[in-house]
Amino acid sequence: MPRASGTYHVLVVPYDVHDNSFTGTAYLPATTDAGDLTSFAGGDGSYTVRAGQLTARADFLADGQLRLQADPSGSLSDPAGTAIVRKEPAVQRHTSSFDAGDYYGVRSAQAVLRVYKKPLRFGLYRPDNRTRIWQEDKPLRWSTGGMRQSLQRGADEQFFGGGEQNGSFSHRGQTMYVSNSFDWDEGGYNNSQPFYLSSAGYGVFRNTFAPGVYTFGEPVTTGQQERRLDAYYFLGDAKQVIDKYTALVGKPFMPPVYGLEPGDSDCYLHNANRGERHTLDALKVADGYTQNQMPLGWMLVNDGYGCGYENLEQTAKGLQDHHAQLGLWTQDGIDKLADQVKAGQRVAKLDVAWVGNGYKFALDACDAAKKGIEDNSDARGFVWLPVSWAGAQRCGVLWSGDQKLSWDYIRWQIPTYAGATMSGIAYNTGDVGSIYRHDPKMYARDLQWKAFLPTIMTMDGWATDLTTGKPADQQPWLDGEPYTSINRTYLQLKERLLPYMYTLSAEAAKTGVGAVRPLWLEYPGDPGALTDQAKYEFLSGPDFLVAPVYQDSDTRDGIHLPKGTWTDYWTGRTYQGPTTINGYHAPLDTLPLFVREGAIVPMWPKGTTSWQTRDRHELDWDLYPAAHGTSHYTLYEDDGVTRDFTKGAAATQQVSLHADGGGTTLSVGASRGEYAGKVDARSYRFTVHGSTAPARVLLGGRQLPSSAWSFDPGAHVTTITVPSLPLDRGFTVRLVDGR
Repeated sequence: MPRASGTYHVLVVPYDVHDNSFTGTAYLPATTDAGDLTSFAGGDGSYTVRAGQLTARADFLADGQLRLQADPSGSLSDPAGTAIVRKEPAVQRHTSSFDAGDYYGVRSAQAVLRVYKKPLRFGLYRPDNRTRIWQEDKPLRWSTGGMRQSLQRGADEQFFGGGEQNGSFSHRGQTMYVSNSFDWDEGGYNNSQPFYLSSAGYGVFRNTFAPGVYTFGEPVTTGQQERRLDAYYFLGDAKQVIDKYTALVGKPFMPPVYGLEPGDSDCYLHNANRGERHTLDALKVADGYTQNQMPLGWMLVNDGYGCGYENLEQTAKGLQDHHAQLGLWTQDGIDKLADQVKAGQRVAKLDVAWVGNGYKFALDACDAAKKGIEDNSDARGFVWLPVSWAGAQRCGVLWSGDQKLSWDYIRWQIPTYAGATMSGIAYNTGDVGSIYRHDPKMYARDLQWKAFLPTIMTMDGWATDLTTGKPADQQPWLDGEPYTSINRTYLQLKERLLPYMYTLSAEAAKTGVGAVRPLWLEYPGDPGALTDQAKYEFLSGPDFLVAPVYQDSDTRDGIHLPKGTWTDYWTGRTYQGPTTINGYHAPLDTLPLFVREGAIVPMWPKGTTSWQTRDRHELDWDLYPAAHGTSHYTLYEDDGVTRDFTKGAAATQQVSLHADGGGTTLSVGASRGEYAGKVDARSYRFTVHGSTAPARVLLGGRQLPSSAWSFDPGAHVTTITVPSLPLDRGFTVRLVDGR
């Protein structure tokens, strides 16, 4: 194969691929284009076409999906098998074809596929056959090294997805690599996925393990390093596309509730940085969390790099006494997992060193680790992995790898995790404060915003202090004041918000849409949602807008707030969007945090540090009523640990908030459903923001005594305490306007 020299244009993929990573060696392989259409046949949802060497088939699937396969060998194959796609939707019947002269058309209820004749090209249109969804501008092109599809790009068309693309969430005008770079920094792509979605109302998944390169220029060119095309096209808005994509490759798994609590990782056996230690010494660290009133859900007690373990059952029992679960980090396989789970292991961290030469191995390992936990206990599998592929969202938390702490590290992680949600990845994260360096201020800033991610972990044992160069452990109380108090505040806030985050996890398991969202996902009509300002903020669920501080500064500029009324979580000040806030005062203890008008947020009581020790007989609600209108929320609950929820052991409770000229009404429905550990009754504490002093407060039409509620004129907040009420009956609370 000749090497290119001078100026060149690569036709299929820009690089040869060796050892699952892109080298810098460019080639110009000989290419072939699909020629003129020579045959078109089929019906009842499946159509086969030929053009020269190329055979292609279009299958119209249920729910408006289209599978398009093409292969110049003359036969169609599926090397991935069922490794990624677990169950393909049924072929959609009741399609019809017609000859439009320049092209054949195939009409379904959701779209029209155009099959152009000279040369063979494909295009997908709305049912009116005039509005373009996507359109090839050139025929399919292939070489010995791959196949490329070339599409016209819309004037304002935006592109998202690709799995975890470090430092990026929107890809228009960029080249996106779908492979494994083994690069943990900005620009890396270790948890990439061969999927993207477009603002034009479609998404594409390439059913393959082959590396690829997608360039979202004009035209849009997408190619994999294989001499075939196997693409699933999904129609709908962004959330609908994510829903359909994850229905195909696997919905995000439902984590145990302790998986949403902070984790801690270190080597406790013969650690050279700490002198002689033993696995049971992990219990001293767990006790530190308890003594400092900081939540801890689980601990990894080995590192997979020669640091093994001992006294496993004793360690697991000791951690359970501290309301935490045992996790193990493996390097050389999971053959011992059954015995380890029986000894008490509930968390597994896989490692890049043994994922093997290929993404299928990594995906199989993730599936196997989750299954291993579930086959040997009644627990839900909880797996972390640093390298993955499409489908990994069904089995694990994607970990962004080994990074060195800096302000820049904090900056580029923000769009990384928000952007991954656009590929149906509900759980991805990085180490709090990174792994290799430690600085008290940067650690606190990093922890603040990561408290609004579903999953977080502190990695100990490898860091050195940025100032002294000495080894530094990274537990959140070790830096002393003011850092200990700041870290405690945000960890306890994360714990209190677990009912909100757990409900988002249940939604993700159904819809594929995770909690951490770029602004564009909720506000696609807002041009400001695509700016560099919005790139470095995100939504935690639909209600919290988080604008992390990623510079050594007490001031945050460029905070974009979308349309609507937003309340500063700390001060109660309201802002009318769309707007941009500059000069926001953010001292070290303050994360810029805003709450959407209409938000209904369930919380555990103040002081909660573990889901196991929380007061099950009380639930708090943080309420931000809209000036006019009604908002709704559905709380999801189950036992938090077992897989009984898959058999229907769960409960939901609907809540609505309505404001009118005479006051505000809160309607709390009965809790519907049963699960182990569900209480019969509970009390409530409602915090109503933005209110004026009510003249009176009514519970079910009866006036509450003044001792049951209070008004803070400085914060404009009314706090109402409702005594214990049966969960099988609903009730209303009415704040009668005092004006």
